Amino acid sequence: MMNRDRGSNPKLTLLPFLITAMGKALPEWPMLNATYDDDANVITRHGALHLGMATQTDNGLMVAVIRDAQNKNVWQLASEIVHLADAARSGKAAREELMGSTITLSSLGPMGGITSTPVINRPEVAIIAVNKVEDKLVPIDDEIEVRKRMNLSLSCDHRVVDGWDAASFMQTLKGYIENPIRLLSA
Repeated sequence: MMNRDRGSNPKLTLLPFLITAMGKALPEWPMLNATYDDDANVITRHGALHLGMATQTDNGLMVAVIRDAQNKNVWQLASEIVHLADAARSGKAAREELMGSTITLSSLGPMGGITSTPVINRPEVAIIAVNKVEDKLVPIDDEIEVRKRMNLSLSCDHRVVDGWDAASFMQTLKGYIENPIRLLSA
């Protein structure tokens, strides 16, 4: 529905909504939006969400960074995604656009599987992978309906993120994704 009335905005995909959900969920679970300095043995929790966006290029995987993603709406995020992915793929990304992420989101889109084990982009302590969206039979009341379903995969550095906190963060994220109207409200 939003894409029908998008005007000059880029087409919305699932990613801007996921990033918005992350921006709302991470303040409740700040240990996931952190970096860990192995040499100094120092954990830094970040207030701002500088989202690393894993992007496949001819030169391998690059992580472009959407700065202050928590302050952007879905249209601004969609524009940033297009800009940064194009810059990374063309080799024109500025150095600043490729550093300073606090957590990464990786998506293989339709070519992905139904589960994955993403590799943490150090010094970050967490990464989320978006897996393939599939039509699934789902029981709704006394009926069976076909619904879109997707798994998210989370990898965390257990030196910083406790398993309970990781699972709780995913439940918080799930709550936002399953109720998208909450993403668009203040």
